[in-house]
Amino acid sequence: MEAHTGDRLVTHGRTLGQQDQVAEIVEVLGTGGTPPYRVRFGDGHEHLLVPGPDSVVRRSVGPAPGPRDGGAP
Repeated sequence: MEAHTGDRLVTHGRTLGQQDQVAEIVEVLGTGGTPPYRVRFGDGHEHLLVPGPDSVVRRSVGPAPGPRDGGAP
């Protein structure tokens, strides 16, 4: 899994009726865009996550990634 600051991390619900959780990736702590990620949920709380197989990254539309999130300077 590879992500950049500003991307969205979507974790699919595991049981029937459970909604997907969407969080914004605010910091990439692994090398080359790999986990762990610091994410911010819609209500403002932040967590450090290592996503499992039920998660996907949705790319953001914006500037190219910089050195802080594993991209080239």
